[in-house]
Amino acid sequence: MTFYSTSQQLEQHLPDIDQHWQQAQKGFFNSPFGRLFYTYHIPANATHAVVLVNGRIESAHKYRELLWELSQNRLAVFTFDHPGQGYSERLLPDTQIGYVRRFENYAEALHCFMTDIVCKHTQLPIVLLAHSMGAAISCDYLQLFQPKQVVAGYLSAPMLGINTAPYPTWVAQAIAATACLLGLGKRYAIGQTQYLEKPFADNDLTHCPERYALFRGLYNQYPELQLGGVSFAWLNAALRKCQALQHVNIKVPLRIASAEQDTVVDNLAQRQFAAKQPHTTITSFAGKHELLCEQDSTRKAVLDDFYAFIGSLETAKETGS
Repeated sequence: MTFYSTSQQLEQHLPDIDQHWQQAQKGFFNSPFGRLFYTYHIPANATHAVVLVNGRIESAHKYRELLWELSQNRLAVFTFDHPGQGYSERLLPDTQIGYVRRFENYAEALHCFMTDIVCKHTQLPIVLLAHSMGAAISCDYLQLFQPKQVVAGYLSAPMLGINTAPYPTWVAQAIAATACLLGLGKRYAIGQTQYLEKPFADNDLTHCPERYALFRGLYNQYPELQLGGVSFAWLNAALRKCQALQHVNIKVPLRIASAEQDTVVDNLAQRQFAAKQPHTTITSFAGKHELLCEQDSTRKAVLDDFYAFIGSLETAKETGS
């Protein structure tokens, strides 16, 4: 029987959620991009291993409710913090600026994590569960490294295109590229600032007040998790990667969960990507960008779809299809 965490019971479950977080294996591994934080938990009789690849400004710690919930459903979960965010080593003296030199660095860090941590601790088939920027990283990783143990990927609100309003994408790309040529790559892009806590009423992420308050409270309690806006270098690299991902050939099954009220990423780019990939399906869900932290009705529908997706992999394996 599948277990679901609910927002109404979130407060009473917090002691168990935090205990699970404290008891999970944690540490740091070395990468070409500094020391990176990781955590994992393998429950008894686990059926699959899930590698959770989080989004920009996120951290493993933010997902402790989901990590606990997945463990109740006999899924081993491995996750880490990307270079330059979360508990991982920051890349600039100003630790608030979102920066990456090459977008491929993220996929290379994921490859290090898979090699040095995940594959050394499990032989279970691996499903990537990736959100937003993490989904772009995962697609890049699958294209660049074609890992044999990864059998599929579930992409939540994937960043296959970025909402650059009020500028058209080509204008935003031209501005970012020009700024990099002028040596301004490590500075905030236009309109970007240090970490700001938006009121719930103005947030672009979720309709769930309980989960939003938990996220903001966590980042206030642990300010080292905070990350501000993106640099010109990050924006330039990310926009270029979004364009490049429209031309890749992913060989494992992918499932896209698209958020109907998303104002962060470009849903049209998701549909264009899915149309070009023979093993990719897409479903839309009522909700804002963070489908895995949404209100219960949306979140349960997404997780139902995720569990059904894993089940379909087993069916395909048994039938040889």
